[in-house]
Amino acid sequence: MNFLSVITAVAVSAAVCFGPAYGQTTEGQSVGAAIEQIASGLAGRIGFAAQEIGGNEVIAFNGDETFAMASTYKVAIAAAVLDRVDRGELSLDQLVEVPPDMFVTGVFALAETFPHPGIQLSVANLIEVMITESDNTTTDVSMELAGGAAAVTEYLRNLGITDIRVDRTTREILMDFYDLPGATPEDVAEAISNNPALVQAQVDPNPDFEADPRDHATPLAMLQLLLAIDGGTAMSPESREFLLGVMSRTRSGPGRLKGLMPKGTLVAHKTGTAGGIANDVGYITLPDGRRFAIAVYTNSNETPVADRDRAIAEIARMMFDYFYLAPVANQ
Repeated sequence: MNFLSVITAVAVSAAVCFGPAYGQTTEGQSVGAAIEQIASGLAGRIGFAAQEIGGNEVIAFNGDETFAMASTYKVAIAAAVLDRVDRGELSLDQLVEVPPDMFVTGVFALAETFPHPGIQLSVANLIEVMITESDNTTTDVSMELAGGAAAVTEYLRNLGITDIRVDRTTREILMDFYDLPGATPEDVAEAISNNPALVQAQVDPNPDFEADPRDHATPLAMLQLLLAIDGGTAMSPESREFLLGVMSRTRSGPGRLKGLMPKGTLVAHKTGTAGGIANDVGYITLPDGRRFAIAVYTNSNETPVADRDRAIAEIARMMFDYFYLAPVANQ
């Protein structure tokens, strides 16, 4: 099947649509079926939502289902911190101590890189490392600056976003996911030494964890947050420019939203990964300068990690081609 024919007739009404079936393609397939054809077998449960910036059309698949956010929730934490900056309660150049008792393990972790006391980072650098490296220690410090998980959720509610909930620090999430008494590098190293199966648990589905409603979002709600950030509802223009700049420097997940983009495409994003969870949310710039926001969630993955990334990349490319090649349908 010609790839373009799968997407060019996907015209959704200006209203947000839910469920697996929207418009029909030229082959009589629903958008949901087209997505399933592209991503089937690459990932487990899939949900996504996308909208051109300034457009009215929302394209979504399982958009109103909840998914474990993993580290994509760091976008909400960053936004809540920047809201306090805008209100004059914090400043980006304000130095914040990072005490050793807040160290949390991670892939590119501050805790492993600087194991000794004496770390101070500005608010700007806390957000930078939290987003670009997905560092867990700076995330928990940032959440504390935001006023805690409940304060982040309240910030979202004040924006009118009801289907994202932030409940736990990354320390608590890791402890719950791996059933550990702590989440420092030393805690995790000792746990793996005692139970080597924990290494495989990093990429295996965890049904009990995913069934826990805490720290979940719907793709449509995350899209709503992305649009509020870009549109100035969630923060000042200065904070928006700062956060989008940070997200454009994200190093994790090069095979996800970025994976099938044409060379040179600007992508500002934040990934999320844990066990069978592989997510990516952010903004993609089209060749003509138009942009769209997109949130892709995949939970319950039993496929190889590369396939999970590919599923996200396929969906992102499908939306890239749709918004770029079918602009008339979006007006």
